[in-house]
Amino acid sequence: MRNYVPDIIILFIIIVTITIVRLVSQILHETLSDGALPVPPAAEASEPKPEPSLSQLIDQKSKEFSWLLRLMVNLFGYLCIFVPGVLIYKYAKRTKYMERSERSHLSGLVKFCFAGSGPDSLERPLDGQVGGGGGKGAASKRTTAQECVLLGYCLVGLMGSYLTWGVLQEKIMTQEYEGPEKRKSHFKDSQFLVFSNRVLGFMLTAVYLVAKRQFRHRAPLYKYSYASFSNIMSAWFQYEALKFVNFPTQVLAKSCKIIPVMIMGKIISRNKYEFYEYLTAAMISVGMIFFLTGSTDESKSTAMTTLTGVLLLTFYMIFDSFTSNWQGELFRSYSMSSIQMMCGVNLFSTLFTGASLAMQGGFYSSLVFAVDHPKFVVDCIVLSISSAIGQLFIFYTIATFGAVAFTIIMTLRQAIAILLSCLIYQHRISFLGVIGVLIVFLAIFLRVYCNQRLKAIKQRHQTSAAGGGSTGKPRINV
Repeated sequence: MRNYVPDIIILFIIIVTITIVRLVSQILHETLSDGALPVPPAAEASEPKPEPSLSQLIDQKSKEFSWLLRLMVNLFGYLCIFVPGVLIYKYAKRTKYMERSERSHLSGLVKFCFAGSGPDSLERPLDGQVGGGGGKGAASKRTTAQECVLLGYCLVGLMGSYLTWGVLQEKIMTQEYEGPEKRKSHFKDSQFLVFSNRVLGFMLTAVYLVAKRQFRHRAPLYKYSYASFSNIMSAWFQYEALKFVNFPTQVLAKSCKIIPVMIMGKIISRNKYEFYEYLTAAMISVGMIFFLTGSTDESKSTAMTTLTGVLLLTFYMIFDSFTSNWQGELFRSYSMSSIQMMCGVNLFSTLFTGASLAMQGGFYSSLVFAVDHPKFVVDCIVLSISSAIGQLFIFYTIATFGAVAFTIIMTLRQAIAILLSCLIYQHRISFLGVIGVLIVFLAIFLRVYCNQRLKAIKQRHQTSAAGGGSTGKPRINV
């Protein structure tokens, strides 16, 4: 007779978690309601309004500190997925639940999450593999004209999707939308934007994997949760930062993420870096300081908001650098395709943000805002589509032309994004700020040039070593 006790225990863990989440959510709601703004007498006499959600109560707090409260509530929402996942993993490992003979849909799901699905039936290099070498064989068969057309296709795809995404990101987070009775208001829930972006990305990649029949790969599903968590945190900090600093500042700050990426690379992968990499990182930091000193934004000019914006951007860079390094480790360990990576990360991102939004009532408040502001719906849909398409173009460009071509395209995109933002949203940048921008982009192009030169030197060194030449470590001077 089949033993149902392990299945019942796992379901019990999930039910208890949901119950605790509901209780804590109610306690938080009542606590914040005590300090909420009183309802005006005129409003009391009119038709009763629904009780505000936890998300709406957080919005009533001071702008400088509401992000911190929302962050803590968001993190608790993510624990609703992490905690039962850890408990189920510990229980399954202790009882050898995944190795038992009786099979069920629940045991199959648990095994897929924590043990993977075995060796991939596609042992050949998968399409879209990140690493820069995926298109080398095919590239030798293409003519120069075909190469130019394909590169132009990647250029237009990356530029179009990410320039659209950048303009709409700034519009949604900084501009007012006109609602009923000509009242204007801002959209405030950054997490809803992260959710909408990730759920569309998951749907697109899931459809692709089903069409290509790439169902199996060796990585346990839970491995994607770490990159997913850091990914949604970096995205959330990025959106929140736009409430305190302008978009050009955010774009320049993204260039500075080379520094935390190098730090994370040393911590996670024990990487070693060349002198020119440290030099260009320092140049980018100096350029960013010049830009922050020389750019002004009258709507965000207080010392408190500037400090908050810089803090949020710092957290963005830390989490974003962890994401790329962890994904690199997964690629090296399990050799999944980039589409499988994108699907797994977006799946957990959807679960994390969806659970947190449900706990806060963020779905309700965001949908109410969408109903009252139809233009927001259009912007949100286009933002999500451009984000998903942009991710696909990233993988395709790197697989076809390598990381260098991709870096150059994205650097040009950053420069054009700053120009567009200044033209559309009237940001002012002084001469010192322009010098800072030029230093940053000079450092990026210098880094790309030195990378290519070092590779050429290494290739010549290997050739000479094979012929009996010197075997010392190749280096370049900057």
